[in-house]
Amino acid sequence: MASQDWFEKDFYAILGVPQDADAATIKKTYRKVARTMHPDHNVGDPKAEERFKEVGEAYAVLSDPEKRREYDAIRAMSHGGARFTAGGAGGQGAGFEDIFSAFGGAGGPGGQRVRFDTGGAGGQPNLEDILGQMFGGGAPGAGYGGYGATAGPRPGSDVQANTRIGFRDAVEGSTVSLSSPDLGRINARIPAGVKDGQRIRLRGKGRQGDPGAPAGDLILTVGVDKHPVYGREGDNLTLDLPVTFAEAALGATVAVPTLDGGSVKVKVAPGTPSGRVLRLKGRGVKRGDHAGDLLARVQVVVPQRLTDEAREAIERMAAAENGHDPRADLFQRARA
Repeated sequence: MASQDWFEKDFYAILGVPQDADAATIKKTYRKVARTMHPDHNVGDPKAEERFKEVGEAYAVLSDPEKRREYDAIRAMSHGGARFTAGGAGGQGAGFEDIFSAFGGAGGPGGQRVRFDTGGAGGQPNLEDILGQMFGGGAPGAGYGGYGATAGPRPGSDVQANTRIGFRDAVEGSTVSLSSPDLGRINARIPAGVKDGQRIRLRGKGRQGDPGAPAGDLILTVGVDKHPVYGREGDNLTLDLPVTFAEAALGATVAVPTLDGGSVKVKVAPGTPSGRVLRLKGRGVKRGDHAGDLLARVQVVVPQRLTDEAREAIERMAAAENGHDPRADLFQRARA
């Protein structure tokens, strides 16, 4: 809602941008100034804290297209446009009726007049009611949807934000702490199973509304860091499982690490080739009553160094294969 502060404060000067600055310039300038003036970087400096609040207030208005439009219109009135001064005999400025004539109501005799309830000492018109009539809300009989809409307090607006969390926190769920100049510090719960780039709506964590109206929502976009071992396919976790040539050829039971820091045994069947996927049920991402699987992709490790005994054993195995060519089928299928 517009207020008397909008007449008195030059948000463009406070933020340090020209009046024709585009949204990108306003955002870039705000981030730069807010970073410099943030209380965490100016501990014990009340002037920096006050400057930080002023910059946040200026950005909240100028970054919102609707609020900026209202602000520009109000500032135009206070710098050579219509004046909120008393009319009548001896009055030098235009009266309220002159102002409203510009918005479709005639100010002279016979013209349609807009009536406002008065409030405060001396019966002065309520500024909030006047501005509400002009910009779509606040006056008696006008709700936040426009003149003639159902009366009522305006709810708070939604806020967009971004955060980044670790892979494990995304799988298991986490709580992050966010801060902004206009909202202060907010603790946000990240549900288990969130994906990289997913948007989460946190009800009631946005800007406060009018008294008696609900607050807006915080729409949080979550980025997830990569893990050095695990990958993710939907609700399944993936990893590459190294096994020796002997384990793959003869079969074995080996341990597989799990994301919670433990391990689970899995059986490698004799003759398992590299690339085969072993599925461990229920060891993936848990969301509610559903749990994905852990997919272990077998990677047969070729030894880089051989002892004399190992070399002799492999040579005997090669001789026993009697010239078997594992690529024969590959060439036959390639010619088909």
